[in-house]
Amino acid sequence: MSGNVSSPGATVVSRVLAVLYAFDNGHRRLGVTDLARRADLPVPTVHRLLRELVAGEALTRDAEGRYAIGRRLWDVGMLAPEQTELQQVASPFLSDIHAATRATVHLAVRDGTEVLYLDRLSGRASVPVVSRAGSRLPLHATGVGKVLLAHAPAQLREDYLAAVLRRPTVHTITHPERLGRQLAAVRREGYATTEDEMTLGACSIAVPITRATSGGEQEVVAALGIVVPTLKRERTRLLAALQVAARGIGRSLP
Repeated sequence: MSGNVSSPGATVVSRVLAVLYAFDNGHRRLGVTDLARRADLPVPTVHRLLRELVAGEALTRDAEGRYAIGRRLWDVGMLAPEQTELQQVASPFLSDIHAATRATVHLAVRDGTEVLYLDRLSGRASVPVVSRAGSRLPLHATGVGKVLLAHAPAQLREDYLAAVLRRPTVHTITHPERLGRQLAAVRREGYATTEDEMTLGACSIAVPITRATSGGEQEVVAALGIVVPTLKRERTRLLAALQVAARGIGRSLP
């Protein structure tokens, strides 16, 4: 929730932001009452703000009276320089991987304690994939997320492993010691995998995208991944394709 913005002195901007920040990956569509509760605002205030946000196409309203983030707001968010540059550079590489594998391909970054999907090219319809461009999922349950978590600051990893982790399927690894060992292996081996951990019937393999810093070191700026029904037969081929693309993206980044 946004905090106590219903207190006297709260600005119009803070109220608008409270309404927008009430939406998250677990609350994509909200009614007025839920929005008011999550934004900590009076219902009449939320009603007034919603009318203006819908008129400005920042939010949309469905037939059941629920609200969702609008396309215009998504378009504005995608103007963030880092995301725009990364997507533009990565786009042809994602297309090449998709053409070669016919699998679902992901480009993602870490946003706090979640993985944010910047782009997705859909693959085989038989593979269940819950991600989409703009969505956020748990770091520990996805291939790209594990890559990003493995290379996150040590304190963030420590705090993450100490938290109660969501378990989307019975195969999701949530035990802190086991997950910690897996993250160490990701850093050592250079890639991450999942098997039925986000959705049943879907496996993934992912690698980091790195960029040279001014000090000459390599920093992980994103992750590139593929979702397939199984990794038993094509792991080596898929990993090689991802690594080649990741290096190409990294070299092309400004």
